[in-house]
Amino acid sequence: QVRLVESGGGLVQPGGSLRLSCAAHGSFSTITTMGWYRQAPGKERELVAAIIGSGNTNYANSVKGRFTISRNIAETTVDLQMNSLKPQDTAVYYCNMGGIRLGLPWNAWGQGTQVTVSS
Repeated sequence: QVRLVESGGGLVQPGGSLRLSCAAHGSFSTITTMGWYRQAPGKERELVAAIIGSGNTNYANSVKGRFTISRNIAETTVDLQMNSLKPQDTAVYYCNMGGIRLGLPWNAWGQGTQVTVSS
């Protein structure tokens, strides 16, 4: 079983920055996808950013140019650097990873971390 542990998040003023980190723990052969999602109150969970395969990245239009996703495969971690934060970025942010274990696909979610952008 794979367990994802998130850190970071908190309260920040508009225009500020935060960094989220997520580490994978457990037994797995490979990690093929790493990403961050968010869910604001009353809204559906949405993709924020992802790294897939050899390193292709994908960002939601609303965060392009402000957020940067990065990974460390050796340490099985994925970070999300968030700059120029806006009140509409307020949400619970979830880490997600997927890969292969014993020849079968696996997918795991973190517990979520609150990000609040407010003055």
